[in-house]
Amino acid sequence: MSTFDNPFDPDRRLGAGCSCGQHASEAEHAAETATLAQQPMLESEDNRFEGVVASAVMRAMFPQDASRRAFLKAVGAGTALAAISQFFPLGIATEVFAQGGPLEKKDLKVGFIPITCATPIIMGAPMGFYAKHGLNVEVVKTAGWAVVRDKTMNKEYDAAHMLAPMPIAITLGLGANAVPFTVPAIENINGQGITLATKHKDKRDPKLWKGMKLAVPFDYSMHNYLLRYYLAEHGLDPDQDVQIRSVPPPEMVANLRADNIDGFLAPDNICQRAIYDGVGFMHILSKEIWDGHPCCSFAASREFITTAPNSFAALTRAIVDATAYASKAENRKSIAEAIAPANYLNAPVTVVEQVLTGTYADGLGEVKTDPKRVDFDPFPWQSFAVWIMTQMKRWGQIKGDVDYKAVAEQVYLATDTAKVMKEMGLTPPATSYKSFTVMGKSFDPQKPDDYLASFKIKKAS
Repeated sequence: MSTFDNPFDPDRRLGAGCSCGQHASEAEHAAETATLAQQPMLESEDNRFEGVVASAVMRAMFPQDASRRAFLKAVGAGTALAAISQFFPLGIATEVFAQGGPLEKKDLKVGFIPITCATPIIMGAPMGFYAKHGLNVEVVKTAGWAVVRDKTMNKEYDAAHMLAPMPIAITLGLGANAVPFTVPAIENINGQGITLATKHKDKRDPKLWKGMKLAVPFDYSMHNYLLRYYLAEHGLDPDQDVQIRSVPPPEMVANLRADNIDGFLAPDNICQRAIYDGVGFMHILSKEIWDGHPCCSFAASREFITTAPNSFAALTRAIVDATAYASKAENRKSIAEAIAPANYLNAPVTVVEQVLTGTYADGLGEVKTDPKRVDFDPFPWQSFAVWIMTQMKRWGQIKGDVDYKAVAEQVYLATDTAKVMKEMGLTPPATSYKSFTVMGKSFDPQKPDDYLASFKIKKAS
């Protein structure tokens, strides 16, 4: 099916060279749609659909390309839309087009890493959230983050569970070719911890960690940035005083047991499995570094959104629906049972329950209770993206200047997610930016360069 097989255009040409079949090329399609929407091409779904509908109406009124372009040039897009609206209900047509279209694809593949951070994505399959929204989704367990990235970029996966910084890195071309990616929903907040090998029980002060080998799941991860932040606040240079290496989460406990690493900042189920197996202890929860930090996300390419907008919308609704369900403490035990099996997390139910319920053994002989050890909130705060980019710059991953606000708003789809949440009876925040505190240091998303300049320990530029 074409991307925009538009019923409002009687003159559509199915063999033309763009995704809607109405233009000589994809570039012409995008330019005309954006012009008529009077917004940048990467703005909200409402504007995109309005542009598509308006473009179709214009083609019906002016079948000849030259005459249509001449009219637009003469009166301007704003006047053209106002004139059309006098006799054609653009608003109603846009709403019908955006919400009433059939799913372009019902059978989808979504990749995930077997960690509790992916809970809403995983549980959507066994607990029926995808089916509820008309989709048949195969969630595919994947070995590591680079594999998830590559398979999603190669279109083997329609969408994926990704670390919150990954779609920003992909969009900016960090570690891979630049491809526009998006975050329609955050999968979890908090949900990580620093676990050290049992032999280091007497080294609770990070100043004693010089020379240690520590693991994180991926270079472009909250785990990496939070570990570096934590070390630097204790006076250690993470590039000089310790070794930080990337290890896929499923391999972390084995590496800790084999003494290949001294510890890791990892997803909570990996931390808890090390404790369960008797090879590690919980040094600190990540929420003690930054309470409410993002961890993982539901991510999709811009191409998927534009080629299958209705399927994308249904998938987003399913993820938000599952995330809202997972946010309720009374549902956590049943979720643990659903996602623990071998084809998902491949973990003892006890381990998953300890993470999701927040009542857990710490490996130091105590049982602790923290119901917000991990939590689930789908809203993609754009201030999260700005903070992530400050750390990418701090540690030399981003070279030169970056337009924090533009990238944040291109990748983290707060406006669209807020709309979906409202439609589902949820209450999204009134704004997409907020200040927060990381280890006692306040972050103002409106002043990212000031924040970055305030750090004593950072990579030399």
